[in-house]
Amino acid sequence: MDAGKKRSRANPRQTANPLSALLFWWTIPLFREGYSHDLTVDDLYEPLKDDRSEQLGDILEAQWNKQQKKKKPSLMSAIGGAFFWQYTQLGLLVLVNDVIVRLVQPLMLGYLLAYFTPPRTMSKESAMAYAGAIVLCTAFNTLFFNHYTLGAFHAGMRVRAACCSLIYRKSLRLSRTALGETAAGQVVNLLSNDVSRFDLVSVFIHHMWAAPLTAIICMYFLYNEIGVAGFVGVAVVFVVVPIQAYTGKLSAIFRRRTAFKTDERVRLTDEIISGIQVIKMYAWEKPFSKMIEAARRAELKVVIKTSYIRGIFMTFNLCTTRLALCCTLITYVMLGSDLTADKVFVVLTYFNILAQTMSMMFVRGVAEIAEALVSVKRLQTFLMNEEYVMNTSKLSIVQNGVSHDYDKEEKEEEEAVIMESVTAKWVDTLSENTLEDVNLRVHQGQLVGVVGLVGAGKSSLLQALLGELPVKEGICKINGKVSYACQDPWVFAATIRQNIVFGRPYDRRRYKEVIRVCALQRDLELLPQGDLTVVGERGTSLSGGQKARVNLARAVYHDADIYLFDDPLSAVDTHVGKHLFDECIINFLRNKTRILVTHQLQYLSEANHVVLINNGKVEAQGGYAALIRQPQYSAMLGAAEGDEGGEERPEAERARHGITRQLSRTSIKSKTSRHGSILEEEEEEEEAAAPDMMEATTKGVVKTSPYIGYFSSGTNYFVLFILMLMFICAQGLASGADYYISYWTTQEEARLARIIEMQNNNGTTDGANILVISSEDDVNIQGIDNILDTDTYIFIYIGIIAALFLIAFTRSFVFYNICMSCSKQLHNTMFKNLLRTPMRFFNLNPSGRILNRFSKDMGAIDELLPKAILDAAQIIMLVLGSLIVAVSVNWVYILPIVAMGALFWFVRKVYLRASKNIKRLEGMTKSPVFTHLLATLQGLTTIRAYGAQNILKEEFDKHQDLHTAAWYMFLTTSQAFGFSLDIMCLIYITFITYSFLFLEDLFGGQIGLALTQSMGLTGMIQWGMRQSAEVANQMMAVERVMEYTALEEEPLLESTPDKRPPSSWPSKGEIQFRRTYLRYGPQSDPVLVDLNFVIRPAEKVGIVGRTGAGKSSLISALFRLAIVEGEILIDDVDTANIGLQDLRAKISIIPQDPVLFAGTLRFNLDPFGEFPDYILWRVLDDVELRDSLHDSLGLDTRVLDGGSNFSVGQRQLVCLARAILRNNRVLMLDEATANVDPHTDSLIQKTIRQKFSHCTVLTVAHRLNTIMDSDKVLVMDAGRMVEFDHPHILLQKKDGMFSKMVRQTGYLMAEQLSRIAEECYNEKVAH
Repeated sequence: MDAGKKRSRANPRQTANPLSALLFWWTIPLFREGYSHDLTVDDLYEPLKDDRSEQLGDILEAQWNKQQKKKKPSLMSAIGGAFFWQYTQLGLLVLVNDVIVRLVQPLMLGYLLAYFTPPRTMSKESAMAYAGAIVLCTAFNTLFFNHYTLGAFHAGMRVRAACCSLIYRKSLRLSRTALGETAAGQVVNLLSNDVSRFDLVSVFIHHMWAAPLTAIICMYFLYNEIGVAGFVGVAVVFVVVPIQAYTGKLSAIFRRRTAFKTDERVRLTDEIISGIQVIKMYAWEKPFSKMIEAARRAELKVVIKTSYIRGIFMTFNLCTTRLALCCTLITYVMLGSDLTADKVFVVLTYFNILAQTMSMMFVRGVAEIAEALVSVKRLQTFLMNEEYVMNTSKLSIVQNGVSHDYDKEEKEEEEAVIMESVTAKWVDTLSENTLEDVNLRVHQGQLVGVVGLVGAGKSSLLQALLGELPVKEGICKINGKVSYACQDPWVFAATIRQNIVFGRPYDRRRYKEVIRVCALQRDLELLPQGDLTVVGERGTSLSGGQKARVNLARAVYHDADIYLFDDPLSAVDTHVGKHLFDECIINFLRNKTRILVTHQLQYLSEANHVVLINNGKVEAQGGYAALIRQPQYSAMLGAAEGDEGGEERPEAERARHGITRQLSRTSIKSKTSRHGSILEEEEEEEEAAAPDMMEATTKGVVKTSPYIGYFSSGTNYFVLFILMLMFICAQGLASGADYYISYWTTQEEARLARIIEMQNNNGTTDGANILVISSEDDVNIQGIDNILDTDTYIFIYIGIIAALFLIAFTRSFVFYNICMSCSKQLHNTMFKNLLRTPMRFFNLNPSGRILNRFSKDMGAIDELLPKAILDAAQIIMLVLGSLIVAVSVNWVYILPIVAMGALFWFVRKVYLRASKNIKRLEGMTKSPVFTHLLATLQGLTTIRAYGAQNILKEEFDKHQDLHTAAWYMFLTTSQAFGFSLDIMCLIYITFITYSFLFLEDLFGGQIGLALTQSMGLTGMIQWGMRQSAEVANQMMAVERVMEYTALEEEPLLESTPDKRPPSSWPSKGEIQFRRTYLRYGPQSDPVLVDLNFVIRPAEKVGIVGRTGAGKSSLISALFRLAIVEGEILIDDVDTANIGLQDLRAKISIIPQDPVLFAGTLRFNLDPFGEFPDYILWRVLDDVELRDSLHDSLGLDTRVLDGGSNFSVGQRQLVCLARAILRNNRVLMLDEATANVDPHTDSLIQKTIRQKFSHCTVLTVAHRLNTIMDSDKVLVMDAGRMVEFDHPHILLQKKDGMFSKMVRQTGYLMAEQLSRIAEECYNEKVAH
């Protein structure tokens, strides 16, 4: 979550002089760098001052705040207000270029062609002047067009960055209810796909008014040239435009549907990535795969429709001008006029302009604007979500003892927290209140213990104090600054120090003291880089206990007046828990107000005030001594005397063996001292820069060419060959149509010249050659009889145009079908491989990075890549067609083509290398934006409790600025490349234009053809080359996806037929470990070492051990989640020989972190509908969850994202219900009772004894009293088995590790535990 060091390279655009900026000279060093070496993030320049995310966000936020005061706020108006001046400047450029420069050019062409039309009357000097005017118009067009395009993309980038900043700021203000209803995947989709619409829409927006204006002027010139015949062609264009506009509207509708489908798929994928360990343990991969495949199928069904529309659009691009010209010329001839080059090619040029502005820019603009409006609507819907409001009339945060709400009495100044008749609920529609009529007064400096059953409302009480839970009635006041430690420890991807300091100034003395009181010193000494170790996303490289203590350390480091602790002691062993309570909560915070929600009742005697909550109501409160004397509460609170026992939570299990189990590869080398405390660093170490959490480049990872990988995934070479033939045929017909006009005009001119000649000779001829036309074939027009009649020429022309339409349509549809097939296959293969890859992969890669492949990269492959390939192929074909047609006029033109071709190739080579480099950087700098957003949404309550919104906003802006720097670099290099191509075209046009003046023996038809074709190249070659580069860049997405299609697989997912165990296996549940070792990585040290023991059928075994003992690793070994060496046998079957699916499906687990998926409670219990409702109700009764279900929804009770509307204890009970449903012979409990109160703990233990009496149960223990009645206890230390026997027998060994652990719980507790063990042992012996 740290953007790393600030970039210090000044942007060269900032210092470029006007001429350098005009001609793009300032980009030359960028190309040199990009060509000479692989660019890294350090090579990026600072963004321009006006492009900074913070500044853009402020501008747009100010406009949006104005809009929110209106009855109907509009995000579109806010964007318009924020960026009005920049878009106005772009509008002026379009006006000059499209309406003046481009429309003058055809007039000049007409005058030049008139020079070649018989009889010639114009002087050569005039022709030279007109030729110069054509070249000048082309030069101005080149300048204006390139600067407009760069300006438009730049404006789009700024709008995008501003919107992203606004979305993030809104995310920080989302109410808990809105957050629960907004999936993280949906917000990622807004940031990846929706905002990217602004990039393109900026290019087209001004053509919405410029195109109709240009069309009107074109119509006037056409009428001037050829009279009413001109209107026929214009009519064709105006018939095609609404059709295309309608397809654009359809495209927007489908885009909206696609966005919903993509949201759903990305949300599902995000949930699966977050809960992947649970999915693997439950062997749920196949059904989840089917779920994703179904979501993907639904998404592609809509995407293919959009693609077909795009295919129709591309076909019209190829055919509209030709069809309009065809209709116009036929009408013109039918009306009895003669075809001449100066008429035909001027008309053709105007139709080219008309078709480009109306049929391409205008229609594309309609489609892009329609799609952008959909995105704006989605963004606005998100921005209109309910917000977290702190200072309401019912909730007041009073800082420094001053209340602005009402006058306080003296007595109230001493009170840190006042709750008067507080009633609150999460959602207004719920009939039950979450908190009801709560009254609580906490004096400053007091320690208040809050206790109650699972789901009683303890956490909700803290949420109400934090302002997260909306208070409906009553008054809730807090006097002072607040610090908060949440129940689910929130750790983000950064160093441990950054997690603790959390944006506050680094006070070395306080930091060291906090590390000591939170018992983190030993852990930091064991970690490879101490407190500069980078923990993976969600703290994947830390154990549960370490995460809890880092979470607590963050709360304690923050110097506040009131500390709210939500069950921070449940995740640590009793010894550490006692240290945390005594050193941290009692001593370090002795003068502070502390509200401690806890299930560890042994600490209540130290509290000044105890609050007992049940069903959202305060059932009792007062001093501990007073409450314990009341019989109805003494039973519950009395457990405090005998609940000190306990085994520890799995702590830094991996620490002693090196953190390689799950540590992110991005960890930097340790700069800390090797000896002594990890905190005894040099002073400069305090300012140590955190490593960039940047994704490694995919360069060199994928061996296959992405082009081959893409096309071979969905089709075969024969189909590709047929498709290529169709492309060639379509272009052949298009170029044929162009050439045919020239040929027909030449014939008509020859006919005219012959008639004039005959008239001059008084109607006589001797049959000799009248005229020789110099062309490639040296065709001699001999006499008028060799020229066909006009009707025949008309029919041939109609035939060519009809064939062109047919082939072009077929080609587009076939092409898009192939692309969709490839896209579908790539996604499915990537997802399948992702599910099959070992857990290590998920621990090394943040979910934002994985999700980027499924949102941004798949979005590019679905929509942008096919569009770019079709565009590039069509344009490159058109360019080749134009050049061939030009050479057919005169072979001399092959010389400049070859020279320019060589230069093109060199420029393209330089550009492509630099561009690929920059595009790769752009992809890499985008991932941290998503990762940061996801981490923020996960820890929103904590962030707000610390008031750290501004720090995180700045952090997000840094990530955005880094991406902006890469994107701006990409834009400027692309445009500079385009500009250089246009300059080459300008030189080519100049050569062709002036060469004609020295080739006197050509007809105007041939000259017109060569000139119009070369003039068309100006924007076309640039666009074609850019699109071909775009294809190469979008292929990066394919390369990144292909990287995930070749992930390492877990060994043997499916059993081979001869090794598949019988369906009744395991029937007994006997487990044997023989010389078993476990590693988390191929190179890492073993975490479990030489384990040898046997667990008999139906035995109940408790697993205990100190920090880093390897208790949870034992579970990993049994489920084969990491690399296992040696043998693990269940009922004499070696688990290495059977498929992981068969193995995992036969072992039940109640995991350490209970995971629920968004959906209904029914879905979470039985995702694939295998059990009838009455069985589901029965298991809910077994775990006593039925009563806590709200309203009348029952099994259809909604579960929000991540189960956030269920307490951790309730989630644990749902996991227990799942285990009962599975009814397997082997059950694993990984700290199953860590987050629950003693009553729920005893309920779980009772349920397990009843429901799993015939099963083998392995319990990783947290409280020793839960495993004292076990048949055996396995004591582990440093990954080795130290003791393994009945607890009573182990207690006889006074020097044994187990005996020492029991003695550490205190005399009373140790006596009680020994008694339980002895009774169970005697009972067992008696049987």
